[in-house]
Amino acid sequence: MSQGSSHKLSLGIATMIGLNAMIGAGIFSLPAVLGAQAGPAGMLTYLLAFLGIWFIAQSFARVAYLFPQEGSSYIYAKAWGGHKMGLLSAGAYMFGLLIAMGLLCKLTGNYLYSTLGFSNEQTLGLITLISVVVLNMCGAKLSKIGQYILLICTIIPIFIITAMCLSKANFANLTPFMPYGPFSVLQGIKVAVFGFLGFECTTSLFSSVENPEKNVPLSLKYSLLITALIYFLFIGSILLAIPGSLFKINPDLTMPQALQSLFPENSAFIIGLVNFGIIIALIGVIHSMVWSLGALMLSYLKFIRIKSLQQYISRGLITQNTTVFICGLIIFVNFMTVQNFDIFFSLTNVGVVFAYICSIVSLLFIKSEWSSGRNTNTIIAIASGLIIFALAVENLVKHIIELF
Repeated sequence: MSQGSSHKLSLGIATMIGLNAMIGAGIFSLPAVLGAQAGPAGMLTYLLAFLGIWFIAQSFARVAYLFPQEGSSYIYAKAWGGHKMGLLSAGAYMFGLLIAMGLLCKLTGNYLYSTLGFSNEQTLGLITLISVVVLNMCGAKLSKIGQYILLICTIIPIFIITAMCLSKANFANLTPFMPYGPFSVLQGIKVAVFGFLGFECTTSLFSSVENPEKNVPLSLKYSLLITALIYFLFIGSILLAIPGSLFKINPDLTMPQALQSLFPENSAFIIGLVNFGIIIALIGVIHSMVWSLGALMLSYLKFIRIKSLQQYISRGLITQNTTVFICGLIIFVNFMTVQNFDIFFSLTNVGVVFAYICSIVSLLFIKSEWSSGRNTNTIIAIASGLIIFALAVENLVKHIIELF
């Protein structure tokens, strides 16, 4: 994408990219999972997960403000750990997300096949990947239009389902509020927190954003707050409308099944609406992340001290279109080879959260952050990140043990 002033991303577009990166298919499965694990207290689980991510995002926004440079994860980690730590942090971040994108393409293919009923899952997932990569290589203007379309098509089904559920709201469904005990609220955090991963994607677009020193930190906060509000309304409306006993009887109940029991007269419409929302949400996440990963990879390559590589970049032989294409190839490999979804989702979170922690640790080495008291927030953010990281590692180890 051209980096001329006429092609810079506004604060609104940067915020929209963050929204598309976070509001994924998980929003349609999260209420059922939380309902089965924590009952109506799942709303409390969600709020706790939001608070943990909010502290991390606040620190991330502060780092983005203090180090207003292209390179995000590399720059932030390099500030305290040097060049190698910067490369490790940025590499871990890209590693995690490129794996995740392969899985999301596979999931998109599965949902497209179940909805359309022609071709096969792999072909439809591959068509999705190719389409997204081509769209990102066609330029900023077309990608901006894609962001608008994807976000609108994701939000509309969410708002329709929310309104339908609120029309059936019954506060009696909130009792007992904590049927599985207080610990169930904490156990659900590792599920709820995944809905917010991707909030930081706009930092990798630093050089593409208008007035980035101001707008990148603002886009982080705005996109997270808007996402939190949408999630809370959606989850709350469903837990208010659907009796908790339904989730208790069938812990594997899916959202379409739960909504069918609530609106039996509109079952076909409900299934179609949810599937449409899931497909568009998945495509929106893939589109946003391929865009930001392409920008991050180009920045990453600039920091690798290989003379020939730097010459290719300076001559314009390696551009963001090149890195978007490379990201597409890596995602294609993951798409074709991944088998166990849980293992690869765990790898995603290990890589991404590791980069989060490495980035915000830099604030601990700045004296003014201590004297201003801001590092109280930083310490909470690091503690939150370590908890999420530990849960991801625990899940990964469990699956590896089961595998062998």
